[in-house]
Amino acid sequence: MDIVEFCVSNMHHGTDKVMERLENDPRVEVVEYGCLGNCGECFLSPYALVNGESIVAETAEQLYDLILEEIEKQEAEKSALDKLLDDL
Repeated sequence: MDIVEFCVSNMHHGTDKVMERLENDPRVEVVEYGCLGNCGECFLSPYALVNGESIVAETAEQLYDLILEEIEKQEAEKSALDKLLDDL
């Protein structure tokens, strides 16, 4: 399961709506923190962490799309690595 983390201080960018949408996705575990320690990003743009990787966007809607893209990318990388290890 993929973990997507949000900072409560970033919700003014509309990330609360992104978080709500992702909570309905069975592939995703959504976690909300008071602070993720990325105050510069948090102040300037909508952002979230996907399995520890920072995803930053210009809009909340774009953030949602980028989060889904990152999940797919990470799953493809994991699948390729698993296949490589199986071939050893």
